[in-house]
Amino acid sequence: MPTYQYRCEKCGHVFEHVEHIAEHETVRLTCPKCGSPAVQHTPTRFFAQTSKKS
Repeated sequence: MPTYQYRCEKCGHVFEHVEHIAEHETVRLTCPKCGSPAVQHTPTRFFAQTSKKS
């Protein structure tokens, strides 16, 4: 399952949450630091590694 990164709009805390792709659109999270429901998904970089050399 993918790990998504979120940022609290109230306190600025950045945290990660593991969730199923289908649940990503409907999940309602609260900040683990301050408890605020004002959290926003933040884009993250990813690294794709393949076994084949080009």
